[in-house]
Amino acid sequence: MKLGILISGRGSNFQAIADSIAAGALDAQIAVVISNRADAPGLEIARSRGLRAVCIPSKGLDREVYDGLVLAELAACGVELVCLAGFMRLLSAAFVRAYPNRILNIHPSLLPAFPGLDAQRQALEHGVRIAGCTAHMVDENLDSGPILVQATVPVLDDDTVETLSARILIEEHRIYTEAIRLAIRGQYRIEGRRIIFQ
Repeated sequence: MKLGILISGRGSNFQAIADSIAAGALDAQIAVVISNRADAPGLEIARSRGLRAVCIPSKGLDREVYDGLVLAELAACGVELVCLAGFMRLLSAAFVRAYPNRILNIHPSLLPAFPGLDAQRQALEHGVRIAGCTAHMVDENLDSGPILVQATVPVLDDDTVETLSARILIEEHRIYTEAIRLAIRGQYRIEGRRIIFQ
């Protein structure tokens, strides 16, 4: 299965995916790593691993126009499954329709709680006792697609955004590989928003 990974920053989830592939824990190939920011550290990390790494700057471009450029690159690389790994842009409906149920995202909360930005801060401010992360399929709405895998993380009394984020990130790295494996296997059906494994 050829993966296209979209990043905007350091790409730690991308690195975890690449590590899983290198270790033989995930039967996939990273066909391309794309960032909307030229200064994203993940691009250089991808190049150092011998992977195709492409910057398609998004600044000043209409969402549909930008997404068309990204889709063209994904198609040229034969990408079959798109993995968002800290990609800080909303995808257009046209993008989602181009890869129906073939776009995955990792989010640092137990969705549907705390979608969008600063999920860890939202969790702390809300006073929850359990936080976590969610690997889900991407649909046309923000952080609302069918859920593949979730993991919980206790919220400690002395947690800060940074300490909670660090513990959640460990779980993100673990469950994203699991979610990709499930998506590749394809032994499921989708009923409404639920994924039923077979």
